[in-house]
Formats: sequence, structure tokens, C-alpha cells
Amino acid sequence: MTTDYQQARVALGVRLRELRAEAGLTVRALAEQCGWAPSKVSKLENGKQTATTADLDAWAAGVGNPAAAGELRGRLAGLTSTYRSWRRQLAGGHRAVQDALGAQHERTSVFRAFAGSVVPGVFQTPEYARAVLSRYADLHGVTRDIEAGVLSRMRRQDGLYQPGRRYRVLMWESALHTRICSASVLADQLDRLMSLNGLSSVELGVIPLAASVRIAAGDDFTIHDDRLVIAETWHAEMWLDSTEDITLYATVWDALAADAVHGRDAHRLIARARTAALPS
Repeated sequence: MTTDYQQARVALGVRLRELRAEAGLTVRALAEQCGWAPSKVSKLENGKQTATTADLDAWAAGVGNPAAAGELRGRLAGLTSTYRSWRRQLAGGHRAVQDALGAQHERTSVFRAFAGSVVPGVFQTPEYARAVLSRYADLHGVTRDIEAGVLSRMRRQDGLYQPGRRYRVLMWESALHTRICSASVLADQLDRLMSLNGLSSVELGVIPLAASVRIAAGDDFTIHDDRLVIAETWHAEMWLDSTEDITLYATVWDALAADAVHGRDAHRLIARARTAALPS
């Protein structure tokens, strides 16, 4: 069993425990509701046993929240899948998707990312995140629990202030201008970006639109240490952990980083975009 698999199974167990606590049930009481031994409830909650879809349906019914079954099934489907369609993931809700990403961030010391069209989630303001999640939820026809997704995404930013973490993030200059939100929300987001650019944990690079590039930008992706790449497309995420895939994406990131500007030069591009978003 891979570490990532076990981490995801533990995260599912945490959610199961939350649902039981919200219902005010003890381990024994829930076991009686489901017709199980109490040890099974404990194993599922502590990530010691992999739940079946029938287990999750029974759990949701046992805690008096049958609507939670869809979310739990979505989390279960993500345990082993490398190719994760957005429609299937979002069937479990925005929080489930963001929690899975958050679990990876917690395990990551050096986080590398490239974003071509929007500010990366780890740098987003709540208002900007709400706009981004809403637009993509509309695209896939799943709009529920956006606020829970925003809160989960915000918690991920705690790592920016933790010793030993490094965030090496590249953005295409066009991402600074994308009006996926209102002008005022974009202006606030760019203010936030400029303040983060001064953190010791953050290395922010911006690839100018007019730059001569070694490689053309493609889809957004993140690299978690040297163990996992998460690449995004319109219809799916790909969670890649083979040495060959990680090496390829690291090579792409290095090529993009070589064409980016950093420090004061990046700050100037962000400030220029901020002025364009909301002229004084």
C-alpha cells in the first residue's frame, strides 16, 4: 500500500469521525445502527480498513445524514485513481477535493507550481477563490458546498508561515490580468500577491508575455517535493508519482523558471496589472 493511498484513507476516516461526532453518536452506538462490531467503526475512522461503498452508504444512513453518501463515495473513488475526472471528484463536493489537496500540502516541504491563467490556490484570497471555484463548478454542473471548499483552500495557506516550507511558484503574466472575478476582487488579489512576494518562504516568478521562452506553457501543475505531480486539464486531474513523470515535469518547471522574472521585476509586473484592474 502506498503512503499516498494510506494518507487518503486516513483523511477519509477523519471525515467519517466528523460525521459521527456531528450526529452525537458514540462508536458503539453507530456500530449498533449499522449492525457492525465497534472495532469496524474504529478501524474505518483510523484508516486501518478500506471502506466499501456499502459501508459508506450505511455510515451516512447511520449518522442520519444520507446526503453525505455522495461525498463519501467521491472520497473513496479518489483513493487509488491516478486519473481523476472533475465531475467524479466534485460529486463528493468541493471540500473533499480541497481536503485531498490539503493533505498533500501538509506532507510537502518544497512546493513547485506553474499557473497559466489564474493565481494559484495557495496564494488566493477568499473572494478570489470563491470566484474561481464557482466558475469551474458551473462548468461541471456541480455548485454545492463552495464555501466549504473555500475554507479548506484557505487552511492550506497556513504552510506559508511554517518554518522549513518553501513555495516556488511560477505564473504566466496573463494570469495577473484574467478577469475571472470582479475588478475589485482582482485588485485585492494582486495586493495579496505583492505582499506574499516578500515572504522568506515564497519564491515567485512571473513569465512576461513578451518573453522568449524555451518551452511553451501548457496546463497548470504542481510538484510536491520529488514524490508527486498533480497536473490539471479541463476534465480531470492526474496524480503522477512515477520517476519518469516527476522528472519530466521538473524539467518543464526548470525551463519555465529560467524565463521568469523574480523579485522587484516580478513586483513591477504585478503592480502594473493591479493598476490596469482598478485604475486610481
